[in-house]
Amino acid sequence: MSNADPEVLARAGLTHIIEPNDQTGAALVQVSGAVEAYRIIRDHTGPAPAHEQQQVAELLDAHGASRASLRLDAGLERWRPRAALADPQADLKLMSTLGGGIIHPGDGNWPQGFEALGLAAPLALWYRGTGNLAILRDPARLAAIVGSRDATEYGRTVTAELVHGLRARGICIVSGGAYGIDAQAHQAALAEDPPARARPGEPLLPATIAVMAGGLNRFYPVGNDDLLKSVHRQGLLIAEVAPGATPTRWRFLQRNRLIAALCAATVVAEARWRSGALSTARHAAEMGREVGAIPGSVFSANSAGCHRLIREGAAILVTDAAEALELLKLPDPAPADVQAQQASNDREEPRDHDGLAIQDLLLLDALPVRSPRTADQLAALAGLGMGAILGGLSRLSTRGLAERSGTGWIRRFPNGREPQRGAPEPR
Repeated sequence: MSNADPEVLARAGLTHIIEPNDQTGAALVQVSGAVEAYRIIRDHTGPAPAHEQQQVAELLDAHGASRASLRLDAGLERWRPRAALADPQADLKLMSTLGGGIIHPGDGNWPQGFEALGLAAPLALWYRGTGNLAILRDPARLAAIVGSRDATEYGRTVTAELVHGLRARGICIVSGGAYGIDAQAHQAALAEDPPARARPGEPLLPATIAVMAGGLNRFYPVGNDDLLKSVHRQGLLIAEVAPGATPTRWRFLQRNRLIAALCAATVVAEARWRSGALSTARHAAEMGREVGAIPGSVFSANSAGCHRLIREGAAILVTDAAEALELLKLPDPAPADVQAQQASNDREEPRDHDGLAIQDLLLLDALPVRSPRTADQLAALAGLGMGAILGGLSRLSTRGLAERSGTGWIRRFPNGREPQRGAPEPR
């Protein structure tokens, strides 16, 4: 198998042979190691080795996956036709030529988020692009934005606004490279200023990551060819299947679990009732990750999936980047002075009667603006005893809210007259 790392060669070959989320294959690799698993699949004939058969069965049982179709014998039967076609050395050479390579669980840049997948974790990850692979280790710096392929103008607009705010905080945007919301998320991330280098000379932290359902030797879908080339120049493309693998319906669905596992949070920007984006959200929720959904018009079928997630309690309503950052457990992106101004704008103006006791409020309401009233008159209007009236007038006078005028008392406004809200003015 040449002088290349046997582990790398074995895992590269296994990604050509074993379908994504094939738990029998994952169990075999876990009990035997990648190199031995690859040897068994390529070279062993007849029934599965008894020792591996038993260990795989026990591991699958422990994970609640004990169907007959998941037995090692059944797995070997479906893997052997592909094993003869696998050429990991050629695949590795091709990806190196394309500016990429492969990483596996023994690498320092292996995504930490994949631990939540258990037996559903990929056997390896192929990649190509210029982005720093170190970003994969930190789910808190990765946010998935997904949605329907038939995006509306509303969906594209809210996606772009969301991405703008997230990129301002250095968050890398993860999506699936498809048409619609995925494409808008990638485009918006690429449109922002290039991310800063962590240290001089280090590769750029990627603006965006596209998780692909097929081999990285070609860009798919064809209509996003230019976009995916831009992702290659400024970010990363990753896939769990070997070069040459066709993006099938099964692989598209399985790709969604990787998007969810990579990121600390997933936001569904716009989705129909049965959109594939909902599977990404549900994978994220099952792994205990944060999920957000952007609401739309109740009359829009394109937002029905988002409303469904919110109604079922599977997602938190998200309306802007600040709320998305809360899912990532990061503070509001606005500078301190902007946050202070926003807080000031959100607060109601203080009113001169704030903090008054109930009796003093009753007395204040009874005070006239122009024609003075005596203490007896105020007692009758406010429904208070004379002691409460005299004490209240003293307190209101100290705050500049009441003033003696002749034999009576009138209301004063130290901060100016308040806008009238329909109540009759006391005279």
